[in-house]
Amino acid sequence: MAYNEKLADRIRESLVDTPKVDEIKMFRGVTFMVDGKMCVSIGDEEVMSRIDTKLNEVLTAKKGCRTMTMKEREYKGFVLISEEVLKTKSDFDYWIGLALDFNKKAKVTTKKGRNEI
Repeated sequence: MAYNEKLADRIRESLVDTPKVDEIKMFRGVTFMVDGKMCVSIGDEEVMSRIDTKLNEVLTAKKGCRTMTMKEREYKGFVLISEEVLKTKSDFDYWIGLALDFNKKAKVTTKKGRNEI
């Protein structure tokens, strides 16, 4: 399972003071669960952030951000951010902050009966 270790380390560092963080290998990378909820995931060259669906359109208009798509279905509330737009600490913190903000109000999902995604 290949994923960008440098980005994963940056996420680990940014979440160091966040309680209840678990790392799970999934989605061809590593997913960081916060308080039992999917928050951020890392792949080869992108970070997936789980965000408020109300922000999806505004955020995907930004350079380097797109809605996650799987099996030709768009998943609003899940955005992929290119490594190219995560170079500065402030840009990186912005995207991780959005995911952490949404995580506070996100519902826990289970494999059996998905709640809100």
